[in-house]
Amino acid sequence: MLLFATLLFFWVWMNGSVTGDVIIVGVLASFIIALIFRNGIAIFSDFKPTPRAFGYSLLYLLFFLKELVKSNLNLAAIVLSPGLPLNPGIVKVRTRLKSRMGRILLANSITLTPGTLTVEMTGEWLYIHCVTVKSTDTDAATAAIVVGFEHYLEVMYG
Repeated sequence: MLLFATLLFFWVWMNGSVTGDVIIVGVLASFIIALIFRNGIAIFSDFKPTPRAFGYSLLYLLFFLKELVKSNLNLAAIVLSPGLPLNPGIVKVRTRLKSRMGRILLANSITLTPGTLTVEMTGEWLYIHCVTVKSTDTDAATAAIVVGFEHYLEVMYG
């Protein structure tokens, strides 16, 4: 019921209207979505709702934005460089995250960062395509790519 009410509220708010057709479509869409996710939304199912986890969520967002800007600038420098210094390849990294949702967020965060793409996730191993591979050593690649994200995700998801 809470999910239904929240969805309907945002529907009406985003439409900026309370006309009959807006309400009918909002009720139907909110009901269907609430029915599909009646057992909860997966992203919140593994989340540890502690004050520390909420604080780390904000810090994670800031860290992700910093990495996003940094990788955009690095990729722009590579593209604009006359020599186009590419060294593409796939590196294998290990994650300490135990939660399925934590691992999914890690893989997606890596993929959303320009110059890297999570190709496969098998257990504790992630295979990541990089535009410029700095090291094929698993420990070095893990430290360079994964550890920063994991620091926050471990507190949020375990």
